[in-house]
Amino acid sequence: MLVARFYAPGDIRLEQAPEPTVGPGQLKIAVANCSTCGTDVKISRHGHHHIDPPRVIGHEITGRISEIGEGVTGWAEGDRVQVIAAIPCGSCHECKAGRMPVCSRQQSMGYHYDGGFAESMIIPEAVLAVDGVNRVPDNIDMGEASLAEPLACVLNGQEIAGVSTGDTVVVMGAGPIGCLHVRLARARGAARVFLVDINRGRLDMSADVVRPDAAIAGEETDPVAEVLRLTGDRGADVVITAAASGRAQEDALRMVARGGRVSFFGGLPKDNPIIQLDSNLVHYREISIFGANGSSPAHNRRALELISSGAVPVADLITERMSLSDVHKAIETVAAGTAIKVTIQP
Repeated sequence: MLVARFYAPGDIRLEQAPEPTVGPGQLKIAVANCSTCGTDVKISRHGHHHIDPPRVIGHEITGRISEIGEGVTGWAEGDRVQVIAAIPCGSCHECKAGRMPVCSRQQSMGYHYDGGFAESMIIPEAVLAVDGVNRVPDNIDMGEASLAEPLACVLNGQEIAGVSTGDTVVVMGAGPIGCLHVRLARARGAARVFLVDINRGRLDMSADVVRPDAAIAGEETDPVAEVLRLTGDRGADVVITAAASGRAQEDALRMVARGGRVSFFGGLPKDNPIIQLDSNLVHYREISIFGANGSSPAHNRRALELISSGAVPVADLITERMSLSDVHKAIETVAAGTAIKVTIQP
């Protein structure tokens, strides 16, 4: 079977590999879709400290069960499934307290275990142990279902930040995550949603699909001034930084309303994670700043429900479908920002 293995930064190889063998407590699936994201770009260029190469990467996974390991119940061959990416241990203090996204012993598909850029793969026992395999509803295709994983992360972030009915929300970053944030904010009752990006082409492409109330090109206008203008100088109730940008985080604190909430959703580069933060803005305006990291198995299930119900449509966000043999092209397309979402169909 064909797989895409990461060996080192700049070295992802398409290789033939033997079919994996299912073990006790495991499932084997024929991969239907594994969508790509910015993390795949970062891995391809810089590697990751949790990846011990060679490793099959890819973590936005759907497939059909082809074999069932000893001791696994409740599944049948042919079942359509979606697989979590972040695997909590289920037993640490954070997991027991309901904070699985910040599990101190978290593992991940495509990092600690071979991922979905393959024709077949094994779902490890650790995933099944935390109920991390979900049935794909009959009314959505497997490409749509693969977006449940990023939507689950978006759902976690908006729950933490408390996006709710009547809010004015700013989403900074018009990539696929930003598009999902716009759609989910609407589903949660936001009154207005503004989308900001410094790349005019990417902003226009995404805005044409998700239709924010305003699309703000950060290289052409001061996004802080524009958000203040659009809100009568009040600012936004919630600002979500869906981009790996320190400048976006700094601007978020200047455009959020008094008593507002800021979600640092996108992590910063490891070699440049420090921003300038005016602590007095936070203090005197009673601004709340939240982190957001990944998702839980329950978020993945709810994300599938949001997609299936039509509350958060995703089909039109998939603008490129490529074969596994085109994985290098897929990753470069994501890096160039010329597509909203690229999915691999082995």
